[in-house]
Formats: sequence, structure tokens, C-alpha cells
Amino acid sequence: MSIIEVNNVSIRYKKGNFKDIGLKDFIIRKIRGTYHVEDFWADKDINFTLENGDMLGIIGTNGAGKSTLLKAISGVMEPTHGHIHHQGRISSLLELTGGFDDNLTVRENTFLRGAFLGYTRQFMNEKYGEIIRFAELEDFQDHLFSQLSSGMKSRLAFSVASLIKPDILILDEVLSVGDGAFRRKSEAKMMEIIHGGATTLLVSHSLDQVRSLCNKILWLHKGQQITFTKNVQEACDQYEAFLDGKFEIGNRI
Repeated sequence: MSIIEVNNVSIRYKKGNFKDIGLKDFIIRKIRGTYHVEDFWADKDINFTLENGDMLGIIGTNGAGKSTLLKAISGVMEPTHGHIHHQGRISSLLELTGGFDDNLTVRENTFLRGAFLGYTRQFMNEKYGEIIRFAELEDFQDHLFSQLSSGMKSRLAFSVASLIKPDILILDEVLSVGDGAFRRKSEAKMMEIIHGGATTLLVSHSLDQVRSLCNKILWLHKGQQITFTKNVQEACDQYEAFLDGKFEIGNRI
């Protein structure tokens, strides 16, 4: 049974609309007749299906639409067209330190982040000590979030998201965070979740990582779906050849 279905998903941004240029420029351009809104399709007609336990590697150059697609699957944004269906709890590691409040303490932010991810107060009470220990922030629980280093902030975000056992795990270039010791610990935790049967979506620029971990692959280019296949090795080889200028997009799998 499919755990994720992405059907003809397209995601559009408006370029040059009112909130991008401000009230003053909007009024001036309207008076002059130079106000225009352009459509930019970050993703166009994306289709794939994942089963329980699949690990999907998503590849493509910068601007391919990878992160935008993950945000839509995570529920952060709605597709302009098409539908996304999923079953089970999603844990997303996208923009790690997004959603925190600098004026709240580490303790308060931990519960805030948990609420943001949909966890109950009781559940967070049970997990709080484990989260803080994993993040190695026992001595900073009552410090303001703004007083933490960027590495400490990332450790807390990673800890809150990864110490839950999700049905679907979404990773955007965050398999490793922090210093060397914590990076090894975070990688081990991710492998534990993945090997525990979570359906995983991984955006990575490391083809070796995709080759070794993934059983399915999605290649995006400028918002277009180049291929979705179980033949991970061949897709990686062709993408590598494309990066080297030895493969044309039209010769897709």
C-alpha cells in the first residue's frame, strides 16, 4: 500500500507581486502602468509513489525545485495544482532553526517546536529530558535561544525532530549537523530511524550517499521531472554525466 502519492503536483510562485515590492513601489508602478506579475513554476507536473520503507533520493542542481517539493510534502505549503496524499506521521528536517523564538528560553522553545510538529504537551513532557540530553544542552535549558551558538540551535532542532519515530522522514541536506562528535551521533540516529522502516525522502548533492542509501530516485531539473526510477545506479551515472556535460537532458531514462 502506498504511503506517499504525489499526483501531477505543480507549485507556482508570483514574481514581482505586491508583498515583494512594498506599498510605495506598488502605487508608483500602478500609476505608471509598469506593474506586472510573473509566474514562476518551481515544480511542474511531478508524479511519484512510495511504499512503506522506501528511501527516495532526490537529485538536481540548485534551483531544480527539490526543497520546494519537500515543503509541499511536509505540509508547509500547498501545491498550486495536483494532490499529495500521505499516511502516518511526518518528521521534517528542512530549515533546522526555523520556527524558534529568540526571546524564549531553550526549554520554552523545545515545547514550542514540539507543538509546531504536532506533538501533545504530555508527549513532550515525557520526551523533554531525552531531547535535551541528546542535544547536549543540559546546562542551557533556561538560557534565551538568542544566546546559543548556531551549532547549539541546530542541535536542539535536530534533537526535537529526530527523537520521534516517524512513519515518514524528510531530509534536506541535514544528515549531519554540529561538530564532529555530534555529527557522528546525528548520522547514527538517522540511520536508526531509516533502518527502523521509516519511508524516507532525502535531498542530497552527494551521489555516493544516494547510491548507498536509496532504492528509488527522483531527478528534477528547473522544476521538471526528468526521471523517477528504481534504477538508482543508472540514474546517478546519467546525472553525473549531465554535470560533466556528457549527457543531454533529452536522453533521459
